[in-house]
Amino acid sequence: MLALAGWIVLSFGVAGVAGAARPGAWYRGINKPSWNPPDWVFAPVWSLLYTLMGVAAWLVWQQRAESAVQLALGLFVVQLLCNALWSWLFFGWHRMGVAMLELMVLWCLILATIVAFWQVRPLAGGLLIPYLTWVSFAGFLNYTLERLNRPGVTPGARYG
Repeated sequence: MLALAGWIVLSFGVAGVAGAARPGAWYRGINKPSWNPPDWVFAPVWSLLYTLMGVAAWLVWQQRAESAVQLALGLFVVQLLCNALWSWLFFGWHRMGVAMLELMVLWCLILATIVAFWQVRPLAGGLLIPYLTWVSFAGFLNYTLERLNRPGVTPGARYG
């Protein structure tokens, strides 16, 4: 159980680093699509996803005698760091276009982690599918926000 707690704490530790880049007034003031989720949705969704990530990593770690585990957990850690970087690029430094490119890298890393986890323990790979789904949605939202807030776009513009 201590190892399970450790993997969950690691996942939430990265969440803490990412969360230090708060949306704040800048995010409240940008143009958003009508389908942009309300702010209150993000905390429970990410809490669930970070918990699932920690459990998935723990399930893989339990198989540590297998040779594929080191690569799988290495990918997991790299995608966690990439996850935190996105928050800083987008919310902290307001670099929506760069954040979108970084999110594409993150998406590929999550997919690679799912495949690697699945090879070690299919349940662990399956637990990351909601994360990939949410990041896919976040990518589309990031893309839309970047387009709605390009120089020359009228403040208050919205996509249906």
